Amino acid sequence: MNVAEVKGLADEIRAEVAKAIVGQDDAVELMLIALFASGHILLEGPPGTAKTFLAQCFARVLGLDFGRVQFTPDLMPGDILGSNLFNFQTSQFTLTRGPIFCDILLADEINRTPPKTQAALLEAMQERAVTIDGETYKLGERFMVIATQNPIEQQGVYPLPEAQLDRFLFKHVMGYPSAEEERRIVASHGARFGSPKAADWGIQQKVGAGRLAEAVAAVAAVPMVGEVVDYIVALVRATREAPDLEGGASPRAAAMLAGAARARAALDGRDYVIPDDVKVLAPPALRHRILLSAAAEIEGRPVESVITRLIDDVGAPR
Repeated sequence: MNVAEVKGLADEIRAEVAKAIVGQDDAVELMLIALFASGHILLEGPPGTAKTFLAQCFARVLGLDFGRVQFTPDLMPGDILGSNLFNFQTSQFTLTRGPIFCDILLADEINRTPPKTQAALLEAMQERAVTIDGETYKLGERFMVIATQNPIEQQGVYPLPEAQLDRFLFKHVMGYPSAEEERRIVASHGARFGSPKAADWGIQQKVGAGRLAEAVAAVAAVPMVGEVVDYIVALVRATREAPDLEGGASPRAAAMLAGAARARAALDGRDYVIPDDVKVLAPPALRHRILLSAAAEIEGRPVESVITRLIDDVGAPR
């Protein structure tokens, strides 16, 4: 598969998802990039902005095995991973697999459970494997976490640990739709009762496992010149030296940003990466990986403004 075919595949996915999802084009784009870059994505926004429904539609179009975990304060790691249960008939322990054994896992309201339970996803997100009672079990090559969280200002939420955040390729902040988009949502969805289902909007599978694997391989093969590599490294290293930041992004962030830039290039039909790919993806790739200094927090500076200034300060190759 070449990059033109990757672009065509992405267009098919966008069109199918758009049957049910009004607006949220940025979220769909970042989910596509995360998919083709073998990354995970964190969606943050107020309730009722279609975070969960978007994940369901996305999984249905891809035809991948979909699992969902509703994170609650009393959720335990075993509820996600599974556990070995003793079988009295065979006198042996048998593994009962948890919902994490799937291709696309929706971690719904992930910040409503304590960090101990959140940490159950660390190995799965990094190595696509889980360890239960000392035994390691492999997950699928396309395993992807789409996590949703409510804004930290809401009651009953726990902040995600830094190690957990660093495993997400993107954090996308979803806002309320425009007046016109909301009107279309009400006109389309207002006549239906209960929770929406992707099948109700006629969403069909457009991608098979084979085509998806070919697309991921094509994205990984997109070349990146040394000047763009140097630009990514300089931008990430600048987050560790900025006076407005107490903590910067990790080398993992730089490597993941490079993979995402390759995916964005392929989705645009290009077999080469340009600095604009990095500039566009830097905010969602870095906003959850950096910590504002105490002074910046007191002054109320948003993380996005700091990232924008760093992008302006770090010279991009021509």
